[in-house]
Amino acid sequence: MRSPNELLFFFSALGAFNGFLLSLYFAINAKKKIFANYFLSLLLLVLSIRIIKSVFFYFNPHLSNTFIQIGLSACILIGPFLFLYLKSYAQNDKPNWVKHVVPYLGIMTVLGTFYPYVEHQAIWSRGIVRVIYFQWFLYIVLSFKYIQPILQKIREKESLKKLEVWFLSIYFGVAFVWFAYTFAAYTSYIVGALSFTFILYLIILLLVFRNSQETVFFQEKERYKNKTIDEETLDLIRQKMTIIDEKELFLNPNFTLEEAAKELKVTKHTLSQYVNEVLGKSFSNLIKEYRIEKAKSLLETEKNYTIESLGYDSGFNSKSTFFTAFKKQTGLTPTEYQKQHSK
Repeated sequence: MRSPNELLFFFSALGAFNGFLLSLYFAINAKKKIFANYFLSLLLLVLSIRIIKSVFFYFNPHLSNTFIQIGLSACILIGPFLFLYLKSYAQNDKPNWVKHVVPYLGIMTVLGTFYPYVEHQAIWSRGIVRVIYFQWFLYIVLSFKYIQPILQKIREKESLKKLEVWFLSIYFGVAFVWFAYTFAAYTSYIVGALSFTFILYLIILLLVFRNSQETVFFQEKERYKNKTIDEETLDLIRQKMTIIDEKELFLNPNFTLEEAAKELKVTKHTLSQYVNEVLGKSFSNLIKEYRIEKAKSLLETEKNYTIESLGYDSGFNSKSTFFTAFKKQTGLTPTEYQKQHSK
């Protein structure tokens, strides 16, 4: 029978090994290659390097200091690659990766040359590693804005796309590993086990998405390829879209794409395609725009109600959602808007 330590080592090392395999997969074998997948590949690579260093060091305290330095140095690129991966998808372009990668590579090269871990362990442990973890945390914070719209959809009880589930898994998986390293005592085997669970979950998601007959996982935006809407249907939808505004269906805080499709007497898929391709926005953002226009009208005319109640009357299901959406679209808070436009 294997000892607990042997099992811990096996599962922890397996998690990191799976990370290397996934990294290689996204770099070489992905069927639909897009630039963002290279950021994902590099993210998994540096994360796996960091984890495998912890696993081997925990079970072999006499591990080479050079290997330890490489593992710690890899941490400085985890945050940037997470940020670049999410940003490249959210903005549908190739972000300026040089300024997020090259300076850190230069810094770690200089530190590794003049302050090698083998001779300056105290400096690394008390200073350099803490700065690296803080930088990692800052990038997690910066990346949150690309996850926030997905969380908003969850709060509004909208169904998530497969790609959005994947982004949440990547983001919170990386954040969870950072948390484990930062706040846990020196328990590298736990981090290894966590990484195994995280990477294994990604593999399961990958297999599920690849075998799905629904939207293509690697390129969500190609889901309507070769499925154009004919002009007659386009004209019909344009005419019917006014129903949402005229009947103020958006005042229902739980109003969904499916309900809108039933009301307009079109398929859910066709309406989604129309909103995404013709209007150039998501259904969620479209409904927010209707609600904000309603809120603006109420703010201009109603003086005997609280700002919060006007938000609810406009179809928003919470004060924070209302304030955030309103400020994002108008550049003003509801209170500032009311002061400028009240009659």
